[in-house]
Amino acid sequence: MNVLSLFDGMSCGQIALDQLNIPVENYYAAEIDKYAIKVTQANFPGTVQLGDVTAIDPDSLPDIDLLIGGSPCQGFSFAGKQLNFDDPRSKLFWEYVRLLKALKPTYFLLENVKMKKESMDVITEALGVEPVAINSRLFSAQNRPRIYWTNIPFDVPTEDKGIVLRDILEPTVEEKYYAGKKLRESYMGGNQLNPKYKSQCNTIYPTDGKFATLCAGTHGYSFGYVPAPTYRKLTPTECERLQTVPEGYTDKGISDTQRYKMLGNGWTVDVVSHIMKGLTQ
Repeated sequence: MNVLSLFDGMSCGQIALDQLNIPVENYYAAEIDKYAIKVTQANFPGTVQLGDVTAIDPDSLPDIDLLIGGSPCQGFSFAGKQLNFDDPRSKLFWEYVRLLKALKPTYFLLENVKMKKESMDVITEALGVEPVAINSRLFSAQNRPRIYWTNIPFDVPTEDKGIVLRDILEPTVEEKYYAGKKLRESYMGGNQLNPKYKSQCNTIYPTDGKFATLCAGTHGYSFGYVPAPTYRKLTPTECERLQTVPEGYTDKGISDTQRYKMLGNGWTVDVVSHIMKGLTQ
C-alpha cells in the first residue's frame, strides 16, 4: 500500500497502520513542523517527507492507495474566532481536495473539529461522503469530539471503554509540573484553580471523569489541572496516554513545549485504528 498523509504532524496515522499490521510500501508525509518531523523520523525512519503540501506535484508520486489528513482546524474550531474558510489555515483543506481529485486513491480519510454546519456541508460536498462524529472519550480518558469523512467501511463505535483520568496518571512526577505556590495558596475551592479566570486552562478535572480536549497550546497548563496533593498539569507522557499514542513516542530529544503542541495537534490513535480496521476486511 502507498500512503500519502497531508498535514502529517507526528504521523499518528502511521502509528495506526503499524499497529494494525497493514503493510505499507511507501509512506509519504507532507509536514513543515521540524519538531514533528523529527519525532516521525525517529519512530518511522522510512517516511518520505515531502514538505509543504502546496508544493506537492501529484505527477511525481506513484499510485496512492490511501490519502489521509487532518487539515489545520483553527479557523473552524468553536474555541477560536470561527473564520472558517476565511482563515488561511483552513483554506489548506482545498489542498487536500486538489490531491484527492488528482490522485484518485482507493481510500481516503479526513479528520477535523466540530464546526458550524455550513462549513461542514462544504467539506461534505467536496468529498462526496457524509461525516461521522466520534468522540475520543469512547477510547480514552479525553473528551475530544471530532468529525471524520471517509470511504473506508467501518462500524461507528458507541461503547465507552470506561477509561478515566486516574487510569492514565503517573504515580510520581517531577516538581516542575506542579502549580506555583502562590497559585495553590490562592485556591478558594471549586473547579477553578485561579478564581480570577474561568477557562479550561484553570479548570481542575476530577480523576474519576474525563479530561478536556488537548489543544495545540505549547505548555501543559493550557490543558487544565489534575487534583493531586498539590495541583499540577499533565505530563507529556500522560498526554500521550490520552491520545493513545505509544508511551515515549514523542520523547525524542525535544522540549516538553513541542511535545505538548504536537500531541494537541495529533489524532487519537485508537479512533483512527478503529476506522482503519476497515482496510483489512
